Order: sequence, then C-alpha cells, then structure tokens
Amino acid sequence: MAKCDICGKGVSFGIKVSHSHRRSNRTWKPNVHKMRTTVNGTHKTINVCSRCLRTLRKETKAV
Repeated sequence: MAKCDICGKGVSFGIKVSHSHRRSNRTWKPNVHKMRTTVNGTHKTINVCSRCLRTLRKETKAV
C-alpha cells in the first residue's frame, strides 16, 4: 500500500463488528494521491495524503 511521503500515514488495522457482534479484521487505507512538486530545485513525484495536500496548497497560496 501507498504511504504519505510527508507525514508517513499508512494503512491502519482494526476489527469490524457487526450488529450481532461477530468480529472480523478490516483495514483503513489513507487517501493518497501522486503529486508532482519541486524538491530542492528538482521536479519529483511524491505520494501525499489529502490532509498534507490541503496544507501544501494553503502554504503556497499564502506565499
């Protein structure tokens, strides 16, 4: 699975519990997008979660 290159957010594991209280394993996957950005003067494609993507857009707008 993909992992955010900025914050390191990855897959989380837990247990799904039905109404009758039967338990089974499940996963929560992060909302990760590929983003092309400039890092140290070179163009690079990085995996970014939606939270970090929002923060990056906010920072670039302010500058």
